[in-house]
Amino acid sequence: MRLANKVAIVTGGGSGFGEGIAKRFALEGAAVVIGDLNLAAAEKVAGEINKAGHKALPVAVDVSQNKQMKSLVDKAVEAFGGLDIMVNNAGMPQRNAPLLETDEATFDKIFAVNVKSIYNSAMYAVPAMRKRGAGAFINIASTAGVRPRPGLVWYNGSKGAVITLTKAMAVELAPEQIRVNALNPVAGLTPMLKEFMGGQETEEMKAKFVSTIPIGRFSTPQDIANAALYFASDEANFITGVCMEVDGGRCI
Repeated sequence: MRLANKVAIVTGGGSGFGEGIAKRFALEGAAVVIGDLNLAAAEKVAGEINKAGHKALPVAVDVSQNKQMKSLVDKAVEAFGGLDIMVNNAGMPQRNAPLLETDEATFDKIFAVNVKSIYNSAMYAVPAMRKRGAGAFINIASTAGVRPRPGLVWYNGSKGAVITLTKAMAVELAPEQIRVNALNPVAGLTPMLKEFMGGQETEEMKAKFVSTIPIGRFSTPQDIANAALYFASDEANFITGVCMEVDGGRCI
């Protein structure tokens, strides 16, 4: 198993990409702490993992809140003895709209959830990883941070910040054997898709979006989980500061 004896936190682990990552990591031997704003969703995923004979702990967390992120890391260390992998997956979409139609409160929330959460996780995950002598961050960014599109200006900017933070963290933490990488997924059939499409998810709109992806389909949680597994594993111990598109060719 590729993550045997590892301890991982996955934020936004109660659904979508986070659920896929949590289950894949558990299957590969990691003890997984599933952090999610929706505790019931986290409990459901953790229950399925535990029922399958693996280890998972659900924790309610608002990743934009510093004290709650501290509690999340503390609970991981208390339950499983340390922390090796931090997956910053929780995110907030922006409803597709002209840039001037996004109110300030929504802008603030987008940056609090998508960007400040990286700061919050670093404050507590880095010290925990230092005690292990190594670690791996995986930040879930987006193709929006690489190839921005109209109507999602503020979301694009938040994911661009995640990409830059990933590279800067990687340089600073590399001497301590703490690796930092990012994944840039293209949209998948998750609850966020409706927001990206302006609040209406029709078959016509989905077909139009898929037509921009050369491989010809949306991403799946399994696609993202497989890429995250590589970054988390010792196979990638010389890989840091990489922001990899998992997008079926959309950013080409």
